[in-house]
Amino acid sequence: MGGAARLSAPQALVLWAALGAAAHLGPAPDPEDWWSYKENLQGNFVPGPPFWGLVNAAWSLCAVGKRQSPVDVELKRVLYDPFLPPLRLSTGGEKLRGTLYNTGRHVSFLPASHPVVNVSGGPLLYSHRLSELRLLFGARDGTGSEHQINHQGFSAEVQLIHFNQELYGNLSAASRGPNGLAILSLFVNVAGSSNSFLSRLLNRDTITRISYKNDAYFLQDLSLELLFPESFGFITYQGSLSTPPCSETVTWILIDRALNITSLQMHSLRLLSQNPPSQIFQSLSGNGRPLQPLAYRALRGNRDPRHPERRCRGPNYRLHGMLNVYCPPGLDTVCTYSQWYPCVTPICA
Repeated sequence: MGGAARLSAPQALVLWAALGAAAHLGPAPDPEDWWSYKENLQGNFVPGPPFWGLVNAAWSLCAVGKRQSPVDVELKRVLYDPFLPPLRLSTGGEKLRGTLYNTGRHVSFLPASHPVVNVSGGPLLYSHRLSELRLLFGARDGTGSEHQINHQGFSAEVQLIHFNQELYGNLSAASRGPNGLAILSLFVNVAGSSNSFLSRLLNRDTITRISYKNDAYFLQDLSLELLFPESFGFITYQGSLSTPPCSETVTWILIDRALNITSLQMHSLRLLSQNPPSQIFQSLSGNGRPLQPLAYRALRGNRDPRHPERRCRGPNYRLHGMLNVYCPPGLDTVCTYSQWYPCVTPICA
């Protein structure tokens, strides 16, 4: 997918036949919404990832782009950048509220206009405003995340989608311009415990309110800080939206310490339908784009892989304020329970 799109003969035949059938079946689909993660050939054809860049000229980057997402992150290719500052998340000291949706493709949380949630620091040159929290997950444990680490997937991936509020007025404009978008990704495993923020979204009373496409449920009193691990590093690279139009305006920031949810919560996610109740049930799971070539793009991280054997001393510091790493006077090493590197040496503001 990194170069010009090439379809196999069977794929080309399927596309030709499906487009012909679509032309004779009901009203024309909305061209800006005519895509899926899985081709649907029962009834109206809906193009999946191999066809995104072929059915709409505005989505051509999905087929020919050189900086597409998601990617597989090989840790041996990550360059330690000692000048990456910590990430800062600002909620204005207020609790978050908004609407949880079943969009038919994702579980999506759209925050209310107030309070404004901003992220800055790390690789970001500007302040970015949170526009959406999106949850992607698989049909079985260990698969479902869009990104992979060392060829290994996770059961789910939480993506926080932000737009550059200093240069652009909204997400749509930012997606078309340079330095437009920033997406923070957190990986999710299935375990015996659960992240407290995700528990608010995935408890039985909440998740059953969005069982079908277009279902929505209002939530309030959410503490977004609880979504993040107490201490973490990150890996960043330049990429694209992983949905059409695949705009190559995204700074991706992958948090390197995974979260947990319970097997019951994951089972509840897999019972969500991508269709309205009047149509046959199809699980929302498997709602991620296949991996794209990393090619020659740089992967940068704020962990020093030269010291994986180091033992940290001192207490395990919690995150303070705006998700900045807390640096007491005279101490420059913070312990972490990351599965990759046990120590972080942050640059503190």
